[in-house]
Amino acid sequence: MNAKQEFQLIMREGVHPDRVVGRKPPPPPVPQESFENGLHIQRNVEVRLRDGVRIFVDIYLPEGARGRDLPALLGWSPYGKHNTRDQLVWPEADVARGWISQYTAFEAPDPAFWCARDFAVVYPDPRGCWYSQGEQRHGGKGEAEDCCDLIEWLAQQPWSNGRVGMSGVSYLTAIQWQAAALRPPSLAAINPWEGFSDWYREFAFHGGIPETSFLPRGCANLQWSTTRTEDTPANVAAHPLYDDYWRSKESDLEQITTPAWVVASWADQGLHTRGTLEGYCRIASPQKWLEVHGRKKWHYYYRPDNVERQHAFFSHFLQRASTTVPAWPRVRIEVRERANVGQMRSEAAWPPAHTRHQRLYLDAGNAARGDAGSLRSEPVSAEGRCEYDPASPTDRAVFDHRFETDTEITGGMVLQAWVEAIDADDMDLFVAIHKLDAQGHYVPFIFYAMSEDGPAALGWLRVSHRAVDAKRSRPDQPVHPHDREERLAPGQVVPVQIEIWPSSTRFSAGESLRLVIAGHDTVKPSVPNAPFALHEHTRNRGRHVIHAGGRYESFLQIPVIPRSPA
Repeated sequence: MNAKQEFQLIMREGVHPDRVVGRKPPPPPVPQESFENGLHIQRNVEVRLRDGVRIFVDIYLPEGARGRDLPALLGWSPYGKHNTRDQLVWPEADVARGWISQYTAFEAPDPAFWCARDFAVVYPDPRGCWYSQGEQRHGGKGEAEDCCDLIEWLAQQPWSNGRVGMSGVSYLTAIQWQAAALRPPSLAAINPWEGFSDWYREFAFHGGIPETSFLPRGCANLQWSTTRTEDTPANVAAHPLYDDYWRSKESDLEQITTPAWVVASWADQGLHTRGTLEGYCRIASPQKWLEVHGRKKWHYYYRPDNVERQHAFFSHFLQRASTTVPAWPRVRIEVRERANVGQMRSEAAWPPAHTRHQRLYLDAGNAARGDAGSLRSEPVSAEGRCEYDPASPTDRAVFDHRFETDTEITGGMVLQAWVEAIDADDMDLFVAIHKLDAQGHYVPFIFYAMSEDGPAALGWLRVSHRAVDAKRSRPDQPVHPHDREERLAPGQVVPVQIEIWPSSTRFSAGESLRLVIAGHDTVKPSVPNAPFALHEHTRNRGRHVIHAGGRYESFLQIPVIPRSPA
């Protein structure tokens, strides 16, 4: 904490690893060495950080690797270096058992694959995690410095060639942004694979609305410690606005110059989609590539053809091998048609430079009568309004647009709407984009890591957080500072701009885009116990009113990719 930070971090006593129930217990923190299936495994290797704190690390080497010239692949994770394979092979995740070995830690690279190709793989238990010493803090400069200390320690080992890469999904990506921003000399390449870069907007608060499902469940996996851990749910509750607590977790993305292959997913609406794309856009790496898919994240990370592409990337930068990486297109995106159906294509940049931002204007005439309203290509002259009960699980405002020609929408959308809360001084708005086929049937997409019944895109906004930072905003992305609240007066009608997270969807002629506005989550978990982005604590009461037409010009801005000439 520096002098400018004015908050007291809330800590809690950790749950001792000896008391683990219902999951694999960690082995005692004593050094172990074994040779198994061509692997030389060194468990619980002690590493001292710059302040003397000791952490424990598992190192996987190719058998007979003493004195060999090996790069290291680091999977930095708080989930336990001993938690291997079983957490990944869920039927809904589509990770086939033959894809990963028994040594694979949760969301981390597989030692069996990489050691067979002359890499070392390293799993640490970070500071305060499991049996490692010190107090556990989640994200921020302190954890990034610890990660850098381990990177430089690895580069000095007798088996090392002095080059270290980082790989892994989710939290294992979030730490890559933070560590790479400190520019450790031995970090030679990173592979951020679907991980948030903004703890406030992508993890804890969506549009200023507190997330209440993934956050507590995710943090429950961070409680195992012999000392104290950061009480993230308590800190989130204590810091509902963007303040020094959240600034302490920022990643200085513009400082990253490390070669990077960034992989994002359209499916992680409410967790990783936005942050991964933001990371790619903002890093200063002269050698960076982006791939965006619409599949399940663990499936895509461990799919054999993608693991081979990871190998090409890290071989190029860590082993100085001649690979196809320099010839890769800078951006590859999957344009989706439905769940597990889409086509990959290349772009020179993200967002695509030839994007045409088109406005579809809300016409509430029909919506006022209880039918679906319209999204029109031209401004609507007549004023209209539609109301819904935000407490009703089925009540919502719906607006449809039917495409007359084949249309690709790729990028972020923006909803500008005039809104009013009856009998309330605030309102929480939930926005969903759906695709309807030519017969008007809902078309599902992959959602998070396990569901095949999700929307095309999502957006959120607590209306008291409607202020926009014009300097940070882009045409496809309004940025809300979330540093203050502006409550509504009775009868006050206000304009709002709602960021809808990036997506890519192809609509054939006759198919429709549906805009849904509601006072509650529009997506319900279709997989039991799946930690989807949910929001149980809203400020909604009374009724919501959406004004459109005339002086209340409301529209959905969509990013249209012009068709290539025949």
